[in-house]
Amino acid sequence: MTDLDTLLLGPADLAKVAKMLQSGQLVAFPTETVYGLGADARNGSAVAAIYAAKGRPSFNPLIVHVASMEQAEALAHFDHDARALAQAFWPGPLSLVLPLKDGHGLSSLVTAGLDTVAIRMPAQLLARDLLALADCPVAAPSANPSGQISPTTAAHVLAGLSGRIDAVLDGGPCKVGVESTIVATSPLRLLRPGGLPVEALNAALGSPLAEDTNPDTPSAPGQLVSHYAPNARVALNQTDGAFMLGFGAVNGQLNLSPSGDLHEAAANLFAMLRQMDELASDTDTIRVAPIPMTGLGLAINDRLTRAAAPRLG
Repeated sequence: MTDLDTLLLGPADLAKVAKMLQSGQLVAFPTETVYGLGADARNGSAVAAIYAAKGRPSFNPLIVHVASMEQAEALAHFDHDARALAQAFWPGPLSLVLPLKDGHGLSSLVTAGLDTVAIRMPAQLLARDLLALADCPVAAPSANPSGQISPTTAAHVLAGLSGRIDAVLDGGPCKVGVESTIVATSPLRLLRPGGLPVEALNAALGSPLAEDTNPDTPSAPGQLVSHYAPNARVALNQTDGAFMLGFGAVNGQLNLSPSGDLHEAAANLFAMLRQMDELASDTDTIRVAPIPMTGLGLAINDRLTRAAAPRLG
């Protein structure tokens, strides 16, 4: 791979980045959730390079990013509920796991051999312009080594993947800051809480979404027990201690949101976990203040629980 430090590209280089995707190269790009590591989802060699760059298990499927409903409908079947959710929340931080269509053209590595695919239409304008110019479905997990803290700036991508990929498109900090909410159809169920609050989904559907227990074999990204993890140990629901990541009135070295705003906390989560990890000594545990289990708090607690889980391997 090229030295990534020479290929930190900006919006003026959009056409160049689109051509890189078309030619089978790996490009990190911003979305409203986190930075994704993109490759042409139809190109098996390019998709395999994603897994190699991240050190990601090949049984863990990828999300395919599209620029339009037309692109999405060429890949998968939309039932009534899926179409209603797409119309309500796309573009935005919602991924839908849908049955594959015949002739979809995606690499089997994207779906990890499953007969379903996760699809998302991002809201970030630079990402959508890139996808439209590339004119291909783009597989894009988070642009970080597998299992580690997801990147919300181009600098985070450089820190984790420099030398392993071909370029990073710098679009500034991600506004949402946690990955997309993932919903499966047939039957309709929540696979992963994320940047779209579950309450909004329930309101649109007119009834509560069923929850899915984590399977031994993931049916969507972000379902591994240990994930989003710093090097330091993490302890949750702490109210005091020497090395605290605070929230609201519970203060610490850093505070996700002194005012208790869950949107602010989500946007700060991964960047502040990185900062705490950099400050931590070999014996420090990152003690995290309690986060309410409502709205974006569900996604924040999901990421923190996985960060605190015993490490795999």
